[in-house]
Amino acid sequence: MSPRSRHQPPTGNERAPSDEVTAIFDGMLLHARELLAVRSPLDAELIVSEILGSWYGRRADEGDVEEVIGEALVDHAARAGTPAALALLTGMAYLGTTRQAAKSERAALELMDRGVARPGWADRVGMVAAAECYASRDVYGDQDSVICTFTYGGEERHALVILVDHNMGGMVRDAWVSSQVDRLLEHCRVEGRENSLMRFEPLAPNTTRALLEAALAVTHDAVDPPVNETFGSYHAFVRARVRALPPGGRRPVPLPYGRDRRATLAARFLASDEAEELSDRGAASRCADRIIDYGCTYDLGRPKRVSPIKCEMFLLDWLPRKVVLSPDEKEAMPHVLAAWVRWAGKLTELPEEGIRATLDAVWDATGKFAEAYHDPTTFGLERDLVDRLLPDGDLEALPRRAFALPFLSGQHRLSGRHGTVDLSTLNPADEVDRRLLIQFEHPGAPADHLAAHERLTVRLWNGDPPQLWETAQAMLDVGFERHEILHRLIEALYHSGEDPFALRTALHALRHQSPST
Repeated sequence: MSPRSRHQPPTGNERAPSDEVTAIFDGMLLHARELLAVRSPLDAELIVSEILGSWYGRRADEGDVEEVIGEALVDHAARAGTPAALALLTGMAYLGTTRQAAKSERAALELMDRGVARPGWADRVGMVAAAECYASRDVYGDQDSVICTFTYGGEERHALVILVDHNMGGMVRDAWVSSQVDRLLEHCRVEGRENSLMRFEPLAPNTTRALLEAALAVTHDAVDPPVNETFGSYHAFVRARVRALPPGGRRPVPLPYGRDRRATLAARFLASDEAEELSDRGAASRCADRIIDYGCTYDLGRPKRVSPIKCEMFLLDWLPRKVVLSPDEKEAMPHVLAAWVRWAGKLTELPEEGIRATLDAVWDATGKFAEAYHDPTTFGLERDLVDRLLPDGDLEALPRRAFALPFLSGQHRLSGRHGTVDLSTLNPADEVDRRLLIQFEHPGAPADHLAAHERLTVRLWNGDPPQLWETAQAMLDVGFERHEILHRLIEALYHSGEDPFALRTALHALRHQSPST
């Protein structure tokens, strides 16, 4: 049974009474009694990591969850003063955050001075040395299984396996530990030799550290990252083991694709044999630009990388969510993507088997694409209005921009007059015109009030941060009126100042309010 089911810490959307918190921490100390029965420092570290993982991914209204829960657990263990509490503090001194580790070490020393018995593994916990590192990866570049081996002074060899998903921005999504190191490595070597779509290769430990630090940062920065349900139990262990790898490495970073380089890449593709049969050259050119934009912006600067998963995500998720396509572009896109797969696959030396599998995925997704992609004009929005709302073609921005500015009236057209200004001629993407629209909605309002609305409107227009629109949607769902939502968001921005963490905390609190609050 995982600690997530044994003892549930506060979720952050309700303020738990102190006796409930005490009961939660008592449950964690009860779990920590297992530390007194193990001899191996590896087993002890995994148990402590499991306990620390019980609040992984949670949020706290009061601040950083690692401080609100993690550091409070240190205080609770120090007050308990039992051998199990000392064992937990000993493990947290290695596996905790920097603040938790320092606090745990001080508390552990105080308990030792009082004569509390230390566990037998205490002198060896965290005393690991990094050995070899490897990567088992598919030829598409979709995922890497990074394998890092460690020992305690040459003994208790073990492997940490970390799954990095490049289709999700290069984030860590899973991790596990194996003591069957030779068997694991041999399996990967055989797969690399016998499977033409897999590769197995050594990595320099310092390079591995740089790769994993970057991947962990992506996971940490994501809102509700799609990690495996057991990842939280390993998170603290992974964090500590990555720190045990030697520093000084650099992860490979692709050269950035500026406007000229993107244009050159598109021109090379359109001049290729693979693109020769594309009949509508104008639509093909615009579709190629979309493919390149996706690869540069959402695939770590790798527009030439193709895979079945990447093509499916592009056709069935990114395009329907993010891009406004003309009817000609919608018709041409699957054919252009198939031609791109053949051209880019040859250019990147993707095995023929991989090219065929990717093409099969494109054609399998084509029928679903026709259903998944909906032109916004089919919902009653006129093309002229869509063009004004989406000068950048960011279809995902349409609802939040329509919410931010009061121009959806009548037959979904900018209409009416404000003084001598015809509102139907205003461009909401233009700073001056946008200000006029805000003034139209707030006649007679003081300048500072208008300025506050303008700052919020710009933030919503740009989706900065994404939590603003997420909060507005959550408040709409429970019955808040639009203008009340705007005012509460303005207040959150004002009180947060320039502190992004304070803003996230304020928005989290707003999402759990009701109109009567």
